[in-house]
Amino acid sequence: MSISVPDINLRIIAPALLVSITALVVLMGELFINNKRALGYLSIAGLIFASFAAFALWGSNASAFRGMIAADNFGLFLTLTILIGAVFSILLAMDFARTHALAQGEYYVLVLGSVAGMILMATATDRIVIFLGLELLSLPLYILAAFQRNNTYSLEAGVKYFLLGAFSSAFFLYGIALVYGATGTTNLLQVAGTLSRVTNTTNGLALVGAGLLLVGFAFKVALVPFHWWTPDVYDGAPTTITAFMSVAVKAAAFGAFIRAFVFAIPPQAIEWRALVAVIAVMTMTLGNIAALLQTNIKRMLAYSSIAHAGYILIALVVGETATASSLYYILAYTFTNLGAFAAVIALADGERERLKISDYAGVARDHPRVAAAFAICLLSLAGFPPFAGFVGKFLIFGSAVENGWTWLAVVGVMNSVVSMYYYARPIVEVYMHDGSADWERGVKIAPLVGIALLIAVIGVIALGIFPSGAVALAQSAFVK
Repeated sequence: MSISVPDINLRIIAPALLVSITALVVLMGELFINNKRALGYLSIAGLIFASFAAFALWGSNASAFRGMIAADNFGLFLTLTILIGAVFSILLAMDFARTHALAQGEYYVLVLGSVAGMILMATATDRIVIFLGLELLSLPLYILAAFQRNNTYSLEAGVKYFLLGAFSSAFFLYGIALVYGATGTTNLLQVAGTLSRVTNTTNGLALVGAGLLLVGFAFKVALVPFHWWTPDVYDGAPTTITAFMSVAVKAAAFGAFIRAFVFAIPPQAIEWRALVAVIAVMTMTLGNIAALLQTNIKRMLAYSSIAHAGYILIALVVGETATASSLYYILAYTFTNLGAFAAVIALADGERERLKISDYAGVARDHPRVAAAFAICLLSLAGFPPFAGFVGKFLIFGSAVENGWTWLAVVGVMNSVVSMYYYARPIVEVYMHDGSADWERGVKIAPLVGIALLIAVIGVIALGIFPSGAVALAQSAFVK
């Protein structure tokens, strides 16, 4: 009797493995290291080593574990984007956690555990592994959302995120079961081959299963009408976690989304593209309109993130030819949104954060550099040249026009115009209004937060003025 030996290759999962090992080292180190900031530096070092491991795998296009995980450029690009988001999150958290009396060791371990799940999700080519990655990234985030135990809004955010996340996971798992029943496999490449012979319109089981999978993905990336958790969770969670969730979760979930719905569904399934196009329009429009009505900066950025999910969704509608555009957009959005949240954290007065947009009045007088960085990031989110956000939107809308989705690109441009109003409001407050006496002048900016903000702004400007390098990497990450 022959025994089948699985192709176990730990090199393929080296980035996730290094992050997991770092989490264990930090967990053990908390028992012996009194200086908790050292745990933060240790976490960043582990993330940097994981980035080197991802770069070392670039171009290998290898797979392991019976084709369940692929070290292709597509997954590695998203892995690097996730790691960037994680490094920023820990840089922002090192002073934030001390100021807000948070347990730093547990914080870093939970972030690292979530990052391992995100990498697994982004590199998975099997629906079961995607689900495992989804749960691994979600469980730590449920805790992190409620990490400020003395803050009722934080506790509420954690409970809401957990309950709604459990429901979305149930939909996702049931969708996997139905698609497996229709195709006999959970491997995305094998599913693609099966569905190319049996179309969705003639196979009701696969149709319903794919719909349930769509619900699961839509929750994680905050697509309308599965977005309702986003404003409350982003508002209640610690600001450093809000920043992390807004970029890293999107990168991982959209990566799996693209594999499952662009590469694994045959091109002739035009009805799916039409449905996703409608969802993209609703997501962009509702996100921008709701953001117009906000007076809280975190809720405004939450609705903004919903709108940006709609822009990225345009690339999924267009199909495989827009994959590079979506990857570049995710990278640009990562630097831009992290920069905006870094400015919010930098301008806090100790434990007291400037949550109302009106609280930013006169900031340019006391903190001109932070104000300029904040303005650059907001202008990039709005899509102003010469910043990264403009190039990202140009690439996605251009791909839509080139592939016959002109009306969708027009809707996207119109939504971008609407967004300029609410992104301009904080800038107007910063530069054109006098500051309030309620806020202490000359608040010292934490050095690590300042470094994170500087790196984010450099990334926003560099990706906007010199986009060719990042675009080339994104194009090399294109897979069929």
